[in-house]
Amino acid sequence: MDPQELLAHCLGKPGAWADQPWEGDTVVKVGSKIFAFCGSADAVGVKCGKDRTVADEWLTRYPKDAEPLAYIGRYGWNRLRLTGAIPDDELLEAVDSSYDDVVARLPKKERPPR
Repeated sequence: MDPQELLAHCLGKPGAWADQPWEGDTVVKVGSKIFAFCGSADAVGVKCGKDRTVADEWLTRYPKDAEPLAYIGRYGWNRLRLTGAIPDDELLEAVDSSYDDVVARLPKKERPPR
């Protein structure tokens, strides 16, 4: 999967918008919360579970292509390589799941219409 395809998929979600809170590092938000870190040319950072235990399943399945995301990995965020062994459909499912998890935690006034 290429980074532009992934970014387009992210931006296609209801209420999604791109932001650059750090120079040269694109994130995709819904409401005021990030659901995907797209700044890397070869990976995406997404919420892969409610906690580290659930997110570690990705590390077990794809040890060379998944790792905890720096600083926030303990909260279930992983960095998934786009060009490794993870199939494109699983990458898209991970993005969709991250989006759904973040939307569910947003205050109702920030949730996008569906």
